[in-house]
Amino acid sequence: MAVADKQFVICGDKGINDVVSDDFWESTKEIMGTQFKTGNFKQGLIDGITKAGEQLQKYFPYKEGDTNELSNEISKA
Repeated sequence: MAVADKQFVICGDKGINDVVSDDFWESTKEIMGTQFKTGNFKQGLIDGITKAGEQLQKYFPYKEGDTNELSNEISKA
């Protein structure tokens, strides 16, 4: 998010991008942008993350024994 420029980017990896509909990222951006335009930044993020999470759950459901390949630590870099 570039707050001062009032712009944001959604970057999905190849795995999810290959399985979601062609308009998935654009429609997610629109849902988030609608909230952002009214100053509801928190809700915009929640809506976008929820929508992406639904697709991840659909195409990449948790399986017993799955391991987390990425760190859960927050990076500000």
